[in-house]
Amino acid sequence: MNSAGAAHGRPRVHLVMHCQTLAKAAPVETRPLVWAEAASRLPGPGQLRLRVRACGVCRTDLHTVEGEIVPPAYPIVPGHQIVGTVDALGPEVEGWMVGDRAGIPWLHSACGACASCRRGEENLCPQAQFTGFHVDGGYAETAMAEARFAVRLPESIPDDHAAPLLCAGIIGYRSLRKADVAAGETVGLVGFGASAHLALQVARAWGCTVFVFSRGSTRRKLALDLGAAWAGTIDQPPPAALDRAILFAPVGDLVPATLGWLRPGGTLAINAVHLSAIPSLPYSAIYGERTLRSVANATRADAREFLALAAELRLLPTIVRYRMQDAQRALLDLKQGRIDGAAVLIP
Repeated sequence: MNSAGAAHGRPRVHLVMHCQTLAKAAPVETRPLVWAEAASRLPGPGQLRLRVRACGVCRTDLHTVEGEIVPPAYPIVPGHQIVGTVDALGPEVEGWMVGDRAGIPWLHSACGACASCRRGEENLCPQAQFTGFHVDGGYAETAMAEARFAVRLPESIPDDHAAPLLCAGIIGYRSLRKADVAAGETVGLVGFGASAHLALQVARAWGCTVFVFSRGSTRRKLALDLGAAWAGTIDQPPPAALDRAILFAPVGDLVPATLGWLRPGGTLAINAVHLSAIPSLPYSAIYGERTLRSVANATRADAREFLALAAELRLLPTIVRYRMQDAQRALLDLKQGRIDGAAVLIP
């Protein structure tokens, strides 16, 4: 890698970086990512540049690579669970220094002025931009962040374990809240990947009884090992009715089935940026004041609250490590259900 020292005490500037670039969406089996060299520019006003130390692999990355959600422009570098070290500061940055450890989550920026932002719902801002979708992400040696949206990470959590917290953890936490989970309730988690295995640990810390629905036998075992009271498939009756449920699998057919296990007055939250079509529902499926709602993105407040909780609970994800060059293999393993927990890329 070429590099040069900058004058006037500026940090060293990496002129070239390697990254996984997506030029056109395609099935991950066709290897659409290209391991390439690209310029590593200096940060602009209010920005940080991070030297990437770990980047989590999210199902949203898979949706992006395969075209189920379409970024505004190509090429794009995926990845939005980024842990790194600040190696350059743009003008007008306050509160950060070169050498600081930082995290870059899914929410890259929001306008701060619209009705959604004023309500504290910056996750719904129509001008919001997302990491690895609107701007290049963390499947790379360096990544850029808006300083106001970068997050502090608990020092007690290592880089590779911290990465999945930045989306899987944060959005799982928001899903628990949007499902109206209260301490001591019975919670169903449908699908058991990176986000659900962290949500389970938070729910258990709140004194909840957790039932897990998953097709995978190894995932059901992991759920039991992490404290689930029961694990089965969606067609198996759980030991008791669910007070709350969260759907993590991006499969619309699971909505009616999950509602069938939900008590009157209960809530089902759908944690998915992309979901296959929900089939027609009889009114009886939601009658009895059941609530069905989506979960869309997350806010900086969610990130602060969850990361503080993660430090308090000493939350460590179950992870599978891959080299950054092997991102396509990680995505394929994710697609084919071979990852128990979360995949993490290491440069």
